Amino acid sequence: MAQFDVYENPNIKTNKEIPYLLDIQNDILKNLSTRVVVPLVLNMKAAKILNPQFKINGLTLTMSTAELAGVAQEHLGSKVCSLENARDAIISAVDFMITGF
Repeated sequence: MAQFDVYENPNIKTNKEIPYLLDIQNDILKNLSTRVVVPLVLNMKAAKILNPQFKINGLTLTMSTAELAGVAQEHLGSKVCSLENARDAIISAVDFMITGF
């Protein structure tokens, strides 16, 4: 597991609207049993900076930054891809949520 990896959401109650979870936890904390993730949501109106959008497997997904959560590693599905190339947008969204301007 690595920071900015995207995983399938295995929860059958939520995975239609939230197909993927983005791992934002720093790799320094890789020995913890949990990961900090942000839902990647379908059909969400994006707020500039707070909610960057990504294309994954033909879907346009919005990072629902305000819904970040800790999840046990065993509750993450298979790795789908990495969003390492969007590192600046992801960190900017989390920073904006925490510190504002």
